[in-house]
Amino acid sequence: MTADVTRYIKREVERELWARTAGRCQFQGCNQLVYKSPVTQERVNLAEKAHIYSFSKDGPRGWGPFATNKKALNDLSNLLLVCHHCHATIDQDRSGIRFPAKLLIDWKRQHEARVRIVTEINPNKKSHVILYGGKIGEEASPLQPDLALEAMFPDWYPAEEEPLSLSMSCEHEDNTEQFWQTEAAHLRAIFEQQVRPRIKAAKPNHFSVFARANQPLLILLGALVTDKVPAEVYQLRREPPSWQWKNAPEGLSFQVKPPAEQSQRPPALIISLSAKINHDRVTAVLGADTAIWEFTIDDCHNDFLQCRPQLSSFREAVRKLMVAITEVHGQATPLSIFPAMPVACAVELGRVRMPKADMPWIIFDQNNKLKRFMKALEIGGGHE
Repeated sequence: MTADVTRYIKREVERELWARTAGRCQFQGCNQLVYKSPVTQERVNLAEKAHIYSFSKDGPRGWGPFATNKKALNDLSNLLLVCHHCHATIDQDRSGIRFPAKLLIDWKRQHEARVRIVTEINPNKKSHVILYGGKIGEEASPLQPDLALEAMFPDWYPAEEEPLSLSMSCEHEDNTEQFWQTEAAHLRAIFEQQVRPRIKAAKPNHFSVFARANQPLLILLGALVTDKVPAEVYQLRREPPSWQWKNAPEGLSFQVKPPAEQSQRPPALIISLSAKINHDRVTAVLGADTAIWEFTIDDCHNDFLQCRPQLSSFREAVRKLMVAITEVHGQATPLSIFPAMPVACAVELGRVRMPKADMPWIIFDQNNKLKRFMKALEIGGGHE
């Protein structure tokens, strides 16, 4: 290094580096605040300015493109704001193989882009994050908060540091009445404890719902939220795992198939969206004297729901269907529901329910151990 080049970094460069990083370590996976102690929470400057391309020619990553303009080594583009531990970790890689310059540049770009996106969101775009993961058969359904938060940006950002987790681990199997009684009671209780006060406070008046559980419980969750509360309900895609909506074609035609005879027989509703439910699976549980309504699409499969407008179309269509069924069978008559639909549709089905206008719902669940549908829970008729 020539004598006229020092490690001195201009105040305006340092100031902008702090601003671009929001005062957090840029080492990917760390993100620690560098203006206070993580232990005592006292104000202390833990920040260090790490060179991406080394200040010394013999450093881990050499001078790279700055070999002909060494004064630019202290420019903003070549600096990371990191904590002491991460700075040491980077520079211990003397060969520059584990932490090459390209990787550090990518980390810098991603971190600063994330800060920019979050801070550009309108302050009115705060949203309470609800996570609800339940056991499906023998499989637990834990939700990853990072994937949920990623799906919200840039439309919404979390109102609180920690999401509202409504999940529980029930010791009973889902082919038992105890499972449904325990899970439903827990969901109602924790909703009243964690979510209801925030609905009443309305600061902010918006919720983002990420859920994966048995469909009857998802419907109950939606019924608790209601459509009176502004909310965004997300759909999990499995490959690759993501809650982000796609820019998919909006066209989606829902079909209603009423019973051949709209008599006073007990009504049942089949919702065949993610899979086809044959009528004999319903009559095997309720008997042949059942008036079966069906709500379906041309091609039933797990991944048909791709974008927000499709979910909105579902809400509109199923709300009209509930009105039609009530007009035929009467508001006091219980409606048995047999669902096969995406999680977001299940939550939205509950949300569109109108407690004072709709029939009581009896929700059934397909149980693989029993190899049939079983009664899971009731909504309405004193079970709200």
